[in-house]
Order: sequence, then structure tokens, then C-alpha cells
Amino acid sequence: MAELPTAPLPHTPLGRIARVVLVLGALYALYLVLHPFTPLSRAEIPILDIVQLQRSTHVLFLLLGTYLVTFPLVRKRTLGSWVFALFSLVPLLAFLLSPVPIPGTVKALVLLVWGATVLPALLPRWQRPAALLAALLSLLPTLYQLRYFEELVYRAVIPEPWDAGMSLTLIFLVLGAVYRLLGPVMPVLVLFFFSYNLHAHLFPGAFRGTPQPIDLLLGKAFNETEAGIYGLITGVSLKYLVYFTVLSGMIGALGLGRVVANLALALVGKHPATPGRVTGLSAVFMGMFSGSGAADTQFVATLTKPLYERAGYDRHVAAGVVATAGSIALITPPVMGSIAFLMVEILEIPYLQVIVMALGPALLYLISIMAFNEFYARKMGLPPVGVDFPGSRRAYTLRYSVLFLPILLIIALLYLGYEVRTAASLALVAFVLIAYLDPTLRPKGFGPILEGLEGGFRILLPIGTAVTAANLIFTMMVTSGLPSKFSQLLQQVSGESLLLATLITAVFSLILGMGVPPTATYVLTSALTAPAIIALAIENGLPASAALLATHMFLFYYAVLAEVTPPVALAGYAAASVFGTNPLTTGVYAARVALSKYLVGFFFLLSYSGTGLLIIPVLQNSPPAEAWPIILERFLAVAAGIIYLSASGAGYTRRPLRRWEAWALGILAVMLFVPYGPLNLLAFLLGLPFFLKGLTRAPKEA
Repeated sequence: MAELPTAPLPHTPLGRIARVVLVLGALYALYLVLHPFTPLSRAEIPILDIVQLQRSTHVLFLLLGTYLVTFPLVRKRTLGSWVFALFSLVPLLAFLLSPVPIPGTVKALVLLVWGATVLPALLPRWQRPAALLAALLSLLPTLYQLRYFEELVYRAVIPEPWDAGMSLTLIFLVLGAVYRLLGPVMPVLVLFFFSYNLHAHLFPGAFRGTPQPIDLLLGKAFNETEAGIYGLITGVSLKYLVYFTVLSGMIGALGLGRVVANLALALVGKHPATPGRVTGLSAVFMGMFSGSGAADTQFVATLTKPLYERAGYDRHVAAGVVATAGSIALITPPVMGSIAFLMVEILEIPYLQVIVMALGPALLYLISIMAFNEFYARKMGLPPVGVDFPGSRRAYTLRYSVLFLPILLIIALLYLGYEVRTAASLALVAFVLIAYLDPTLRPKGFGPILEGLEGGFRILLPIGTAVTAANLIFTMMVTSGLPSKFSQLLQQVSGESLLLATLITAVFSLILGMGVPPTATYVLTSALTAPAIIALAIENGLPASAALLATHMFLFYYAVLAEVTPPVALAGYAAASVFGTNPLTTGVYAARVALSKYLVGFFFLLSYSGTGLLIIPVLQNSPPAEAWPIILERFLAVAAGIIYLSASGAGYTRRPLRRWEAWALGILAVMLFVPYGPLNLLAFLLGLPFFLKGLTRAPKEA
């Protein structure tokens, strides 16, 4: 899997241009928050006032930034490169051989763009000059959109040849950018759904459909306001994501990340389990600001590696704990991954509701990490380790806890009804003020502010381009009617069983997440499987609103788990790069470290009481006097199940466990996850004796 280079941009003319583009991309987004309150709001400037053109301009910055930043990269030709190139020929040939007359200049432009974005996948030596050519060509679709925007709105069904040409140009530019940043899987997926629309009559059985003409597909992709490439999902990048990535970049540039990590060290103290405790706390603290699993993993791994080495942790266990903890950023409020914002737009619910629903899974995820770490440290008899502070730990904590005020500001503003981007922008200003007003934090000059803007937009590049490509997938699926066919098939295969449908979807999501980012995984699974699961959940007694929210949180949760599920586990790769371990083995250990994480989300849907872990669905459908006991009972039962399963995985409670004891405790743990009170109570009571120190003799050492 390709990765965005993290090295500083070179001090060359091209490096300076790239730096300017990234800063301008961030400033453009930040200005849009202020624009309604400035004199320019009365000037009716299209790229500032029309949502479609705002998104078009944002995508332009993403494309320019990607091709300029990745200029130094030369990707090896792989099997995926060949598949990408071959699939790209399907829409290319359909366009060139279209029965609709197309001017030769339009065909020449499309071929040029294909040669600059797709062909370099097969010709590594052509990649660097092609990146510069692609950056220049990226200007054309936005300029065309700006010039003909009003006419384009009325030409979605019957586009002009130049409309179709610009549409295919933009598609190839986006796919080329995603290929450079994330590899070939997601571009191939986009092209597969495009090809399905063109040749649906060739597919067998239930998936057989009516083929769509190439001009119709390209017209809808480029001209439609909410269903096209500049549609709702792409809008998430501009409306939400850019503000939080810039916030994360600013925190890093101002040097505040190290202070936040030190707060975790100050709170933990010295103990055999200190490395894992610091890992969990620092991952949560950084997750509040970043929303990036791989980035959090890299940061936490670098911070805690010396502690793990001093304590004597097995390297693979340490890397697995860090990888698992790092991925918690994607579900840690208030700054979560892009999926949370997609939910806001797709379900049309307040972001504050998503924050509340994510609180439970995030807390239980943290408990699973901490519990495994505690049992492992005790089993191995590790020595206490910690960090010595020059002053009092309490004094340090009190002094720098002010860094969490901007996070509280975000939550308060959301509660008061302000837009998410307004809250994030004000939090950004608050962080800058805190850094410059505190003499111990104050950076030298104002260079770090520009570095924060640059770094924040750079973090956005792989996320933003993936979101734009996901919008293309969504457009192609809606056009084909594939979601309804897939949902019907899922219901048939599962035999109308909610349990089986949920299991199939969980496995499908994990497999899909091995090749594409969590955003694309969620978009695909929500479109293909959500209707069937929601219908089955309602049939099993869940209120409609609870079924809707629980289904999408379930899909959200399992899309996130792809970050730590081998063989392609981005968080595992990030941890492995720091600890010097094999990435695949690290992914396996990350999956094992907090095994209960795979069960928590699975039981969101199986009953109404199961949705208590999400809080909101129960509060919406039951009076508080009935809702809170359900919520409390679910949290206590699942937390106990996590502890039992963690002890089972580590093979230790207050003493080493025999193999049959570990298996028995694991089975009891699963019984605690099942949302059924009497069964939970029985499992809890049966599991207590395993935690008695002298119940049986400890197994002999080998």
C-alpha cells in the first residue's frame, strides 16, 4: 500500500510551489467560515458563494497538492498497476468509440490526461514528469466548471461533448491522485462500478442490469449537484475534514502534541503496566485532536518505544498494543475520522449525536486495550517503569490541562448549535493563542502557523482524494440500482436472519477494508448492506430510528477495525516501522491484543437493549427512567465481558490460567456480550472464581 511521504518538502522552486498550494488550500477553507461576515460576501464571487464551485475549488487544491507533493515518488509497477490500467480502458474506449460525435480536440485532451494519470502506473520513469503535467491539467475541469456552471446544471442528462470530456478528465485526475497516495485498489473499485454501469447486461443472475450510455454517466458525474463527483460525500471534505486536519497540523507545528503526551505520562506514574497505560491515554488524548489512526499510531509508537524496551515487553506485543491504541483516534470524540461526518450528511443528524454514540464504543475500546495490557504485564512479571518529571506531576498536569479547553470549546459550540467548521476554526484560534501566550510553549516567530496550515492540508490529501473517489463510487452505484439488488441478495443469503446478515456484513466490511480506506468501506457497505440490515432489525423488534442509527454505527465501527485487521493494517504498518517488527505479524498481534473489539460492534444490532451502548437510540425511544437502566446494564455487562476476554487472551487473572480455564473464561466473556440480562448475570458469576488467586494450583512452568 502506497503511503504519503512525510519528509519535509524540498527547498526547491517546485517544493515552494507545493508549500504555497497547501497553505492556500487551508486558507481557502478557513476563509469560507469568515466569508459571510466580510464585504466580499456582497460581491457574489462564484467560488466563494456557490457550494458546487466551492467543492470544485477544494478538489482542485487536493489534486494540485497531491501531484506536487508526490512528485519525488516513483511507484513500482505491480499487478495492481496492470489491473488499474486495464480497467481504465473500459471508460476510455467507451468514450472514444461513443456513437455521439465527439470533436478530435476533446478526444486528444482525454488521451493526454489518461497518459498523465493512468499510464505512469505502467511506466515508472514517466511518473515524475507526468505528475507535473497532471498538476497543470487539474486546472481545466475547475476553470470549465466556473465558466459554464449555470449551463451545466441543465445538461446533466444530455451533456455536451466538452462536458463529457471534462468529466472523464476529472475522473482520471482523481483516480491518478488516489493511486499515487493509496495504491491501486480504490481506483480499480471506482472503475469496476463504472464498468458495471456500462456493461451491466453481461453480469449473471440478480446482478444483470440495463447498460447505461457513457455520455449519461459522465454527465451525471460532472454536472449533477449532489449526486456527481462534487456531491454530498465530496462536500464532507470541505465542510468538515479540512478543518480538523488543519487543527491537527497546527497542534503538531506548535509543538503541543509532545505536551499532550507528557500529560499522559504524568497521569500514569510508575508501574509495570505503565507503557500500555501511557499508550492508551496518549492515543485517546491525541485522538481528540487528530482523527487519524495511522498518524496517531506513529506518534504514540515513537513516544512509548523506550518505555516498552525498559519494561521488557515482547516487541510484537508492544507494537500490537500501540497499533490497536492508535486506531482509537477514528472513534474518539470530538474529532473523529471522516466516516463520522459522512454519517452526519447521509443521515442528516447533528454531529453532536454522532459524538455521543461514539462515546461508548471508544470507552470500551480503551478498556479492552488497558485490560489486556494489565494482565500481560502481571503475567510476565515486568518491572515498574516511568518518566521522572523535573517538578510535581500534579503541578504539570494542572498547568497544561488548559490544552483541553479548545476541545471543550468545540463541544460547547456544537451544543449551542454552531456549525462544525465554525467550532473547529475557533478551536484552532484558541490553540494558537494558548501557544503564544504561554512563555513555556511559545514558538519562535510565526513560521509554525504557516507550517501548521501546510501540514494540516497535507494530512488531508489522502483522506480528501479518497472521499472524492468514494463519491464517484456512490454515484455509480446509485445510477446502476446495484444497492437494492445487493440488499435483496443479502436477505436471501442470510435467510432473513439478522444474526447471519450482521455476521456476513461484518466479514464483508473487514475484507473490503483490507484494500480501501475506512471511508470507502463505509460508503460501500452503507449503500449495499444498510437497507437490508435496517429492514431485518425492524422485523426483529427494533424501532425504526434505533435500527437506522445502530446499523450505521455498526458499519462505522467495522470500517474502522480495518485499520488493525491483517493483512493490510495501516496502524500495524505504522507501529511496525517504529518497533522494527514484521508488519504482517504486527497486524496479527494488533488483532489479538484487544480481541473484544471485534465483538463490541457486533452486538449493537441484535436487540433493542444492545443499542444501549450507543446511548442515543435508547434515549430517543424510551423515557429516561427506562432508558438509563438499559444503558447502564449494557455497559457493565460488556465491560465485564471485555475484562474476562482480555484475561482469557493473556492467559492470566491473578494467576496463570490453564488452557481449559482460558477457553472457559472466553466463552463466559462472549455470553456477557449477548444483550440478555439473565445470561449476563450467570456468566459474570461463573467467571468470578477464575479471579480467585488460590482456587486451583497454578500450572507448572514449562
